[in-house]
Parts: sequence; structure tokens; C-alpha cells
Amino acid sequence: MSDSKLRLPKPKLTNHPVDVGQRTEAAILSELVRRGYSVLLPFGVNQRYDLVLDLDGKFVRAQCKTGRLRGGSIVFSPRSVRANRSGVFTRSYRGDAEIFLVLCPQVDRIYAVPVEETPRSHMALRLKPARNGQARRTHPAEKYELPG
Repeated sequence: MSDSKLRLPKPKLTNHPVDVGQRTEAAILSELVRRGYSVLLPFGVNQRYDLVLDLDGKFVRAQCKTGRLRGGSIVFSPRSVRANRSGVFTRSYRGDAEIFLVLCPQVDRIYAVPVEETPRSHMALRLKPARNGQARRTHPAEKYELPG
């Protein structure tokens, strides 16, 4: 090896859903550890949760999700989606995880949303009140912001 400094090439970021999910999971894990949370990682890739929080001896299974900023809300899907030649299949996380940890890169925040509080298809965490004043059946983002 020569005496010249090793230079890393610019990384090639892809928008493939698996790559996006792995980046989200890594960012959430890093932030949880930085804030002092005890985090356990499951062995293997076929679990219905991405990590486990040890909250004073109580284990909480967490599924990491990427939130997208859309019209003043952070939107994410509270279900898994898989596809094969037979079709597209969706599945709820109810009973398989207790909480969603949602990272929204555009606002650089993480939200902790109980699985039982999510609708079936998608969830919108509002950053600002609705312009028409509607508050019923809305979910203010600040209510779910990760503490610490």
C-alpha cells in the first residue's frame, strides 16, 4: 500500500425500499443509543419488529418506519407490504410490535407511535393544525415526538 491517504469514494445512495429502510433503522438506532436508551437487536431478518427497547425491564418491540413530509404532515404506512408473482400483500403489525419509531428525514425528528393508535392504511402526524380547524381524528406530531 502506498503512503498516500486512503480516500473513500462518494457513496451511491439508492431509493430502493430495502435500502431506505436500512438507513432509517440505522439512524433510529444511533439516535436511541445517543439519547441513552437500552436497545436490543433481534437475530435474523424474519422478525416482525426491527429492535426492542428495554424500558426499565419492560421489553417493547419496535418497528422502524420512514415518514414522508406531505402537505404539513408526516405520513407513514403502519403495515408491511410484500409482492410476488401472485400479487401484493399487506399485513398489520398489531400483535407483532408495540410501537412504531418513525424517522422523518425532512424534519430530522423521530416519533414514537403506539401500534394500537394507528389506522389500518396510513397515518398522518400533523406538524401544524389543520387550516379548516379540524382537530377530531387528527394526530398532532408533537404528541408522539420521541422523548429524551
